[in-house]
Amino acid sequence: MSIITISPATRLEGEAEIKIVLDDNGKVKDAFFQIIEFRGFEKFCVGRPVEELPRIVTRICGVCPWAHHMASAKAVDAIFGREPTVAAKKIRELGYCAHILDSHSVHFYALALPDFALAPNAPRRERSLIGLYKKNPELVGKVLAMRDKIVEVEEIIGGKAIHPVTAIPGGVSKTLSKEEVEKIRSNAKELLKFSIETVELFKQFLEKPEYKDIIFGDYYYLETYYAGLVDKNNKINFYDGKVRVVDTKGNEAFVFGPQDYLDYIEERVVGWSYTKMPYLRRIGWKGLSTESGIYRVGPLGRLNASEGFATPKAQEYYEYFVEVFGRPAHHTMAYHLARVIEMVYASERMIELAEDEDILSDDVVNLEGKITGFGVGIVEAPRGLLIHHYETDEYGITKKVNLIIPTTMNNPSINLDIKRAASKLIEKGKFDDAILNMVEMAFRAYDPCLACSTHSIPGGIKVYVGVYDPDGKLVKVIKG
Repeated sequence: MSIITISPATRLEGEAEIKIVLDDNGKVKDAFFQIIEFRGFEKFCVGRPVEELPRIVTRICGVCPWAHHMASAKAVDAIFGREPTVAAKKIRELGYCAHILDSHSVHFYALALPDFALAPNAPRRERSLIGLYKKNPELVGKVLAMRDKIVEVEEIIGGKAIHPVTAIPGGVSKTLSKEEVEKIRSNAKELLKFSIETVELFKQFLEKPEYKDIIFGDYYYLETYYAGLVDKNNKINFYDGKVRVVDTKGNEAFVFGPQDYLDYIEERVVGWSYTKMPYLRRIGWKGLSTESGIYRVGPLGRLNASEGFATPKAQEYYEYFVEVFGRPAHHTMAYHLARVIEMVYASERMIELAEDEDILSDDVVNLEGKITGFGVGIVEAPRGLLIHHYETDEYGITKKVNLIIPTTMNNPSINLDIKRAASKLIEKGKFDDAILNMVEMAFRAYDPCLACSTHSIPGGIKVYVGVYDPDGKLVKVIKG
């Protein structure tokens, strides 16, 4: 038996490594996506006034702080018994659509595109944003210019682009002026053009023979359940709605509201990762396999669990997506197309909201309500469903916090996808840098976000690695 280690895993937010276990014949026996960072927010949020949490939890991640801000705000709304005003909801959603564009554009251009524009077998030093810049500086320049426009919208609405402070119990902390709304609308129109160009760019790779096996072959293929947030018409909505789950055939399995999530989602702890293994409680856990109630979230999960989009151009691309990949789509590389199609929807929705007269209302906060002691907020983070569950005493002091992160929900599938890719690509124990990069492409499609920005504990974390023989007997412990 031997072990191939990919450490660190590259082009992702956070720190992880991959362990590929080979048997004596060089055949892949198992593979593990090990997340080696520790999250402590669920503990040190306890004891704080719950209204502080929407500002605190943005520090979980510098890539998706808006997702935590919005999920937290919705949970706090419920704790205070305050339904946000119509204007407040629309202002929140407007800022949140900008965040979706922010995160999706970072992942596609900086983390995913090098594998396609530069090829998976390109030299390691060239497979990066720098390599992409050397090949196409005009494209990278345009991406940066568009990101400036995204950040401008986030700053107008959120107060700060990275760690927003706008949401308060029952609404938002500031109104929008006509000048600000016009700037947002102007930026959104340019971002829509950019998003359409991004979809058309990725469509080119679907037609190239050298990518056919990668995108449509069986290297990256996994049949699971899928979950996403939908509106009353089963259309994707990033900010609000109910969770819809479909099975491996695309049939509706469950629909539930945020407050009922514990009846449907269970979390399982494994000893070799700091991240749990969520699954559908009503299907059950039968080990790390597709026999369990494993479900996928994120762009692929959303498109599979919904019936498309409520805006015209995004819906047109959704129909193209179904034509190309089927419904439900089980090819993991379809995540990339789904992600850039969502950029189109986010841009179209921003334009709609900026042209809505409610967005200029002064009625941006509801101060009526009483503390309920229980609140659950669910939004669609860029990487999938994000759940914030809070419980407080009668004074609003936090007693319990449970956070289920989209990458945590995708964790079982990421492990299965890595194992499948490694099994298909590594023969008789032979591999090279290009093959290992293709194994990494399995997790990269999910855009996993492990622990970004200021998410760390001073002094580091003690890590203990157990080495086991083929019979499961512990033979050595390595302390780091």
